[in-house]
Amino acid sequence: MGDHGYGGRESLANIAYGLGLKQVGKDVTIWSLAKIVYPECICIGDSVIIDDFVFLSGRAKTFIGSFNHIASFVSITGGGEFIMEDFAGISSGTRVFTGNDDYLGGCMTGPTVPYPYRIPIRSFVRIGRHVVVGANSVILPGVTLGEGAVIGANSLVTKDCDPWTVCFGTPARAHKSRPKGTILDLESRLRREMYDADGQYIPRQGKTGSDGDENQR
Repeated sequence: MGDHGYGGRESLANIAYGLGLKQVGKDVTIWSLAKIVYPECICIGDSVIIDDFVFLSGRAKTFIGSFNHIASFVSITGGGEFIMEDFAGISSGTRVFTGNDDYLGGCMTGPTVPYPYRIPIRSFVRIGRHVVVGANSVILPGVTLGEGAVIGANSLVTKDCDPWTVCFGTPARAHKSRPKGTILDLESRLRREMYDADGQYIPRQGKTGSDGDENQR
């Protein structure tokens, strides 16, 4: 998916702690060229990177867990609920729609048309733990990506994807399973290292290659 990492640019360009987010954890980086709308509706966990040129509209309930990455040129729009659980990633150019217009003739369409002539449908998208969404994919409203699912690049996701499956195509379909044992074992080891006895995240302060102080200003 690519990322900027935790280099020295953080102190100049990280806007995560000045946006007025509803909740934001530690070691969160939101690069300055990302566009965040309705930040007061958005909750973000620990150790998250949101790249430049991401467009994220909160509006309804929006939750981004811990150890997540949203890559450049991703858009998350539609006015519905967006849930992204821990250890998930959305690759560059992906479009996530949490709501849409009624295109079947029930009303007019387009954001310039006022209510009641246009009645948009607000829905949700839910992305489970350890999900990977490949570049330039499209996820339509009402979809849940089960834990560990992988979405291949350039896929159109119109319905739920089962946990620990590899799905791709237009529309996306499951083609094979994804082994989960190693991933879940590594998660368990990481949690023992990165969380204290009370389950609280340990910031990257003092660790090689990090500048946790800047991330928490």
